[in-house]
Amino acid sequence: MIETFSLKQFGIMQGYARVEKLGDRLEAVNGLIDWDRFRVFFSEETAGPGRPPYDPVLMFKMLVLQRFYSISDEELEYQVADRVSFQRFLGFPNVIPDYSTVWRFRESLSDGDRTDLIWNELKRQMTERGIKVSDGKVQDATFIVAPPGKTNSGEEDRGRGQPSTRNEDGTWAKKNNKSFFGYKSHVKVDLETGIVEELAVTSASVHDSVIDLMDPNDIAYRDKGYFGAKTKARGDATMNRRVRGETKISTDDMLRNKRISKKRSPGERPFGVMKRVMHGGYTYLTELHRVFNQELLTCFAYNLLQMKRLVKNPMPST
Repeated sequence: MIETFSLKQFGIMQGYARVEKLGDRLEAVNGLIDWDRFRVFFSEETAGPGRPPYDPVLMFKMLVLQRFYSISDEELEYQVADRVSFQRFLGFPNVIPDYSTVWRFRESLSDGDRTDLIWNELKRQMTERGIKVSDGKVQDATFIVAPPGKTNSGEEDRGRGQPSTRNEDGTWAKKNNKSFFGYKSHVKVDLETGIVEELAVTSASVHDSVIDLMDPNDIAYRDKGYFGAKTKARGDATMNRRVRGETKISTDDMLRNKRISKKRSPGERPFGVMKRVMHGGYTYLTELHRVFNQELLTCFAYNLLQMKRLVKNPMPST
């Protein structure tokens, strides 16, 4: 049995050698942080009755890997079994967790303040790697589109949190004469580094201006959607818009808006990467806390990609 396993592992390593020569994006970000420091935030999650527990770091890395490619739990299980680069990212595990185990582990992220601990640890490690943030911050929001489900599916009486085709927390919203159903991701991005510092998730109908992610030391750069909304930031660089009774804004306001737009444009990069490179911007989840966990992991994965641009040398492998 040991000899068979060794031959199998040798074959996988030989297959990865060619992938490594071609360039492995996952391996480039794998060494940017110390994954083992996230272990303390998890209890030993079990695979099921009678089975030994899976390594929580392996499980957490699977969740991050999933968001790099925006794939389902079932597809994640298949791709990890099929793709050598995925196995290399996970450290060539002897046994690959199935999709139901992945689902249960992701659900455990909602326990207590676990997501806060994970997010703060990532920020702490970015600081230790020499990534310094500036005072200038961009706040923006984007829709996370979801299927509304059937209103008359016959499953309304199954109770909140039970399997159903009905989306329980998503709402409708309209923008530029287009209707969207689902949720909204709000992020605060550092102007200098492009790092996502804070995030919030709401239903789609919540107006952007209701959410303020700024700190008292920030200088807030925001678009017209936040016009008139108060902020905790010490500096408010929100774009002006025409108000009722005016035919147009003044020339000074137009010039000011152009300056703010130019300044804040790098802060819009995260949504472009998440949607075009990571194929995000949608969800099949039906409850707000689950969508939040999804988007936190998406921002986590995005920040790793951004760290790759900012940090030249990976951490030494252990």
